Parts: sequence; structure tokens; C-alpha cells
Amino acid sequence: MRTRPRRAVVTAVALFAAVGTLPSAAAQDRHAQHHPSHGGLSATIRYTEYGIPHILAKNYADLGFGTGWAQAADQVCALADGFVTVRGERSRYFGADAASDSALSSATKNLAGDLYFRGVREAGTVERLMAEPAPRGPSREVKDLMRGFAAGYNTWLEKNRITDPACKDADWVRPVTVQDVAARNFALAVLGGQGRAVDGITAAQPPVSTTPTAGAPDARDTARAARELFAADTADMGSNAVAFSGATTANGRGLLLGNPHYPWQGGRRFWQSQQTIPGELNIAGGSLLGSATISIGHNAQVAWSHTVATGVPLNLHQLTLDPSDPTAYLVDGRPERMTRREVTVAVRGGAPVTRTQWWTRYGPVVTSLGAALPLPWTTTTAYALNDPNATNLRGSDTALGFSRARGTSDVLDAVRRTQGLPWVNTIAADARGHTLFTQSQVLPRITDELAQRCSTPLGRVTYPASGVAVLDGSRGDCALGSDPDAVQPGIFGPAKMPVLKDAPYAENSNDSAWLANAERPLTGYERVFGTLGTQRTLRTRGALQDVSAMAARGRLTVRDLQAQQFADRVPAGDLVAADAATACAALPGGTATGSDGKAVDVREACGVLAAWDHSVNTGSRGALLFDRLWRRLPVAQLWKVPFSAADPVNTPNTLNTASPAFATALADTVAELRAAGIALDSRLGEHQFVVRNGKRIPVPGGTESLGVWNKVEPVWDPAGGGYTEVTTGSSYIQAVGWDGGRCPVARTLLTYSQSSNPDSPHFSDQTRLFSEKRWVTSRFCEKDILTSPALRIVRVRS
Repeated sequence: MRTRPRRAVVTAVALFAAVGTLPSAAAQDRHAQHHPSHGGLSATIRYTEYGIPHILAKNYADLGFGTGWAQAADQVCALADGFVTVRGERSRYFGADAASDSALSSATKNLAGDLYFRGVREAGTVERLMAEPAPRGPSREVKDLMRGFAAGYNTWLEKNRITDPACKDADWVRPVTVQDVAARNFALAVLGGQGRAVDGITAAQPPVSTTPTAGAPDARDTARAARELFAADTADMGSNAVAFSGATTANGRGLLLGNPHYPWQGGRRFWQSQQTIPGELNIAGGSLLGSATISIGHNAQVAWSHTVATGVPLNLHQLTLDPSDPTAYLVDGRPERMTRREVTVAVRGGAPVTRTQWWTRYGPVVTSLGAALPLPWTTTTAYALNDPNATNLRGSDTALGFSRARGTSDVLDAVRRTQGLPWVNTIAADARGHTLFTQSQVLPRITDELAQRCSTPLGRVTYPASGVAVLDGSRGDCALGSDPDAVQPGIFGPAKMPVLKDAPYAENSNDSAWLANAERPLTGYERVFGTLGTQRTLRTRGALQDVSAMAARGRLTVRDLQAQQFADRVPAGDLVAADAATACAALPGGTATGSDGKAVDVREACGVLAAWDHSVNTGSRGALLFDRLWRRLPVAQLWKVPFSAADPVNTPNTLNTASPAFATALADTVAELRAAGIALDSRLGEHQFVVRNGKRIPVPGGTESLGVWNKVEPVWDPAGGGYTEVTTGSSYIQAVGWDGGRCPVARTLLTYSQSSNPDSPHFSDQTRLFSEKRWVTSRFCEKDILTSPALRIVRVRS
């Protein structure tokens, strides 16, 4: 356990005491005081601008208490909704056939999600993981944080009236237990494994007839579906992050820019805070809702961010079934019976529903990984899903390790010691000028050798195409095995993880680890981690162009990070807009034929494309026209110059304007905008916005395929004015550096603001900042917190 120097400890303790006794008459006049209850757990919460809480506590249980209380104050409805999910009670309150909570699983309907989470609860899965001694299970500090979080949330419910219309007077808003808090962490851990397959797990039933059934999935179709399924992860969640070393900065210290792309609504929102235990912990950043630890953040000496990784956190085992019993499978010629789990779910307005789930030594039997990837259970074959994160409740300890870190070496030590990250990379920088990239994930121990030796015919296609291994479950010698440095069996140990230390820059935009630094490519990792030598996304290519140029220019400061975040350059525009304008101008008669066979006058579009500034600023004219055109251009016919692994940042390139698809896409785009009454040269912000309390807030940024760093994914509603809401995109952004003083130089922004309650003053205040490309200056040191003109102090007790 690391502590600060003695002088700093004494100062912090004195400040804690000073804050604990603040209520001189002058202080009471300046700051609103609130005492919700007395006795038991307690914390002091100092709110500064934009409703950011700075939580001061004497120990981890108290810190969890203050965090749970403050999160409930801002996000009670989103939190309560998630707790209904992990208790398996959505059907009870919202109906079995209603769309489920997409924040915590892939279940399409409430009934499927309830059957899964109720099954997890009745099997005692989370309790067993909580009982495991550290490091396999949570540490005492994390258990105290969870216990305190539950108590803080419950105390807020007891002492406050809910005003958010999303759950005001709702009977499903109830007190929670430590098990509920831990179950939410479990749901996040398995999001890429069992959570991805909830429908397939809960629908899996043995064939009703003993007549042999055909139905082995087509290998190529399955491989394509698996590739698309895992590539689609960044549609819902993604990220950019870059760390610059002291060799590139103005003062020899590190810099970190984190730009995670997460949902703007629901239970995977970030929530911003600072957590302080004097002499023990002092960390600021964003937490995923329901988490008692900081997920992405900085302390006085190190900053880190995460990006969704390409590692595939699951694999399949193809079972050879006993010819006389489809609920028994053979391993080395000996039958093993599947385990039945009878799960009953309460349903609103109807009788309870009971379903059977089937489990094997490898995990649950699954009949699909999404609608496009069926895995039929026949009389001869079934598929079991292995998810190593179903025994991983260590993510909070990893986060706590980061929070205590004094440098990037401590960050790396934390991931190696705790091994708790299920589906993200880590990028970090520190005050001494060091950088780090690591893809330290909890992944099934699928070596390329094992896949070569043990893949079924289906797996021989899916593994190279997507990283999804399908192993022969009938062979004992196809077990995953163990690495000596792994904290649990069947996963890779830290020695196998891709790591890049002290590069001038380390960057990731959701492609594999290969080009974390284009001049120092990472190689030698197994296919399950991601690809080598393959085409990068436009977002990766644009990011690498930008950050390598920044590193080469040098003398970087936090201001340069801020400029990169909001440059809003469109790499796709730089590649093709000029060629598109030229090809447009060359169309005979200035017309093009749309997909409906009608001729469209496109002459105006040619000039708009030529004049566009290749950005997605809210004032950019032509950005919307290009965006709508780009979405229509067929990828298979897009480029003249193909990808080359020798030049991965700059290829493929050169728009194939000779393809008839170009003119058709242009005609359809022009017709679409005119039909909606949208001028071709309109400013982007006039038609890309969110509405908060009846007011439009223009939104900068662009969609994934454009390659924009500042990614936003809005919903196209031409009748409503264009892009009228953002579903996912830039979320908790931080630009962090150091200047040699005791306080880090940090600028932050929570794009969708702290609260989802429209009655809160912090419902859209940071969203307006995002619209205007403005930042929040971090108040990390005590002197900055206590001198905030917006300071409001709340003391909370259980």
C-alpha cells in the first residue's frame, strides 16, 4: 500500500478535519449544508462547478458510502433500472416481451435477460466469487467499497424524494444489497462473453426427437457473422486514447488524452467524481454507473484511459453428444451429463415462467451468438460457451490499483497482479515522462497451436476470420490449460500480453495492438488478441496520422491535447472529397440517376463538396452532405488503391469514382436531403443536435466510418430536423499533464453531463460545453476545491 510523504499526509488529515468542522456562520452563509442522517458510515461531499463531487472519507467503506450516495443523487433512475436487471426482475415490473436493458446484456427481451440473471443469482455465482480470497477474488478494500456503496445508495433513497420522471413513484426503485452491487460488476465483466449470448443461453433446449437432425452451421456464414459481431463492438462502445512521452512534450513530462466512446443514455454512462482518503487515496475521473471505483482517471502523478480491445473474451466447445441422450456429451469416450438449471421468473400480469438452462464443464450450452450466428443443438452436436470472465470479479481491484499508482510501472504492475480487465486496453502516461500501452485482458487461453490442433471444421474457419475458437469438446487434450503467471486457470498470464513501454506515443482506436505506435509495431501475440498486418479502420488511420505528426512536432502541452480532441478532422473527407467533387462536376448534364431510376440535378452538390472544409464542426457547411453520401458508398467498390501492410496508415486510398455506385449514391443523397427540406450547404449544427429541456444543442463530431477522433453516433430523423439524438460517442474526456507543481494540469468534459434527471441543474450544462468545445478545469488539489465559487458541502451519514 503506497502512501504520500509524511508532510502531505499531515496536511491532508488537517484539511479533512477542517472540512469536517466547516460550519462557521460565514461558511453556512456561503454554502448549502445538508445532513441526511446520523451515525454509522459517513462522508463529506464537496460539490464544485458542473455538479462534480469531491468525496472525502476516512476509509474505504465510508468512501463507498459517499460514492453511492452521490451517484444516487445524480442517477437514481439509471442505477435502479440496472439493479432491476441484475436481480432478474424486469419481466415482473415491465413485462416479459418488452425490450430489455441493453446496458448490461445483449438480451433482446426482458424474459431472456431475467432468466439469465436470475439463473446467475440462484446458482450463487457472485457470492462464490466474492468469497474467493484475493487476488482471485475481491480485496477487503473493494468489498468495503461495495458495502459502503450499497449503504450510501440506500440512505439517499431513504432521505430524498425522487423528482426524475423516469422513475418518480416507481415501485421498482428499491434498496439494494452488496450482492446487487457485485452482480452489476459481474454483468459488466461478462458483457463480451455470456452477456453477449443471453438469448442463446436461455433459449437452448435439447431436440425433442431422437431422429438425427441436420443443421451444422455453414462455416463461412458463421465466420462472417462472428467477424461482423466482434467488429460491431465499437458501434456501441469504442474509444481513442493516446499517451505522449517526455521526449515529445514541452517539459519532459507525460501527457494523456482519453476519449472513450460509450452510450449517452442508460446504465453504461460515466459519472465524474474525485475520491479522497487522506494519506491513502486521491483520484479523479469517470466511473461507470454502479461502480464504486474510478474507471478512467488521473491522480497527482499518473493518468490512464481505456479503449475497447480486439481480444475475443470467449470461445466455443463443440460437443459430441451421447447417441442415446442429447443432454449428455462425450469426453474421451466417456459420457458426462449436462447440469440442469431450472429458473423461474415472475411476470407482470401473468403466471411465472420456468425454463431450463443446460450447463457443461465448459460453460452453458448456447444455440446462438446473436440472430446472425446460429449454433443449433441437434441429436449429435451442441455448443458450449466458455467465458473466463464469469469467474472474474477483479476489475474493481484493477481500478483501485490504478488509482494508487505513482507511475506507469505501477499501472502495469496492477494489471499483472489483479488481472481483472475483461474487454479493454490500457493507455497511460505519468509525470516522469513515461508511457504505456497494454492489452491486458482476461482472455481464454487459446494459443494458435491449440486452435490448429483442436479446432473443429467450423473452428478452422471462424478462428482465423474472427478470433472465435471452436474447439473439439470431446477431447480432454483440447483443454485450455494454464499459464504459471495467470491468476486463474484457462486464461493467458501477463507474460503473453502485448505491451509497449516508453514509446514517444502510444495510441489505440479500437484496432488491434499491432500499431499502438506505427514506428514500433507490436507482433508475436496469438490470434485471439487481434490481427496483425490487416487493414486498419479510418479512425485508427486518422488518429495515427494526427498523433505521429504531433509527436514529431514536439513541445506538446495539454493545449495540444485539447486541440486534437476537437480538431474534428474527417479523414474520409481528406481522402475522397476532392475526387468526389471533381467526379460530380464531370457528370453529363449535371445529373445522376438514383436507385429509384429518377434523374437528379446534382450540380449544387458539386460546389458544396468542393468548398467543404473536411471537418465536422457545428458550423461546417457540406459536412452533412458528405456524411450522408459516405454512408451510401459501397465498401467493396470504394477504393482504387488496395490495402498494403507495408503502408497501413495510408492505404487503401483513392476513390473509385468510375463505379456506377458513386453517381447513384450521390443522386440518392441529394434527393434525400431535398425531400427533408435540408439545404445541401447547411451548417452541420443546424441538423446534428440533441434536445435538452426543449432546447436544441448543436453537436460536433462524426460517425465511426468517417474516421473522426471525436466520434458521435446520432440517430437520423429527417422529419425531426436531421440527426436528433446521440446514442453513443465521446463521453468522459480527459486531457492530463503535469508542470512540476503538486497539482496535475487536467481538463475534463463529461459530454452528456452528470445527471439524467431533466430537473437537475446538471442535466445538460456540460453538454453545452461540448457543443462549444469548452472544457472543465479540474479542481484536484484541496486549495482549488475549497475556493470554488460553486462550492457546496454535503455531509452524509447512515
